Amino acid sequence: MFSLASKMRMASLVAGLMLAIAPIQSWAQGEPQTRLARTKLGAGMHLIDTQLAQTPEQRQIGLMWRKDLPQNEGMLFVFEQPTVQCFWMRNTLTALTAAFVDDDGTIVNLEDMKSQTDNSHCSIKPVRFVLEMNQGWFKKRGIQAGFKLTGPTFKP
Repeated sequence: MFSLASKMRMASLVAGLMLAIAPIQSWAQGEPQTRLARTKLGAGMHLIDTQLAQTPEQRQIGLMWRKDLPQNEGMLFVFEQPTVQCFWMRNTLTALTAAFVDDDGTIVNLEDMKSQTDNSHCSIKPVRFVLEMNQGWFKKRGIQAGFKLTGPTFKP
């Protein structure tokens, strides 16, 4: 027999476990994540409303299952350490461009990514940031490698 205190500890443990696996369940069920922290980034005269994917779970889900992405909205993937970052588009329903970004906001390289593919798209050098936008967003504005993004995330 379990004591009342043991039963309460087990119930608390189960409740905590359910909260921990909820994001994984959402991903497995094909639900987009929409409640991430946000920040504003500058790209010259353009303002980008950016969702922040900061945890391993948030980065793994990314923009999967989104049916569309508003014109000046993107997702900034934030990693703990600079490393060569590689992205794919499994379960991502819209074509995107990934900007691989240095700590100071300088775009290292841009990669167009076709929706719903497993092709790998990588940074050409170690970076901590990757900004995903609708495919063509950067090109339409003349933004290319070497361009410097601004915002509170980047070091001056």
